[in-house]
Amino acid sequence: MKVVVVTFFIVSAILFLGTCKYLFELKRPGVYPPKQVLKKRAAALAGAGGICLLVAFLLSTFS
Repeated sequence: MKVVVVTFFIVSAILFLGTCKYLFELKRPGVYPPKQVLKKRAAALAGAGGICLLVAFLLSTFS
């Protein structure tokens, strides 16, 4: 069970790093794809990372 919890923590960290990447790209001028697309991608990665983090905390609490 610990392997599953650690995997969820690692996946959530990777997703949050992807969110940071898109947020840094928003600061640059003249970036492609458009900023609306980058905002949607960052929000999707942050949401998925939050869900994985929540699942990891719940599994670590109950195991």
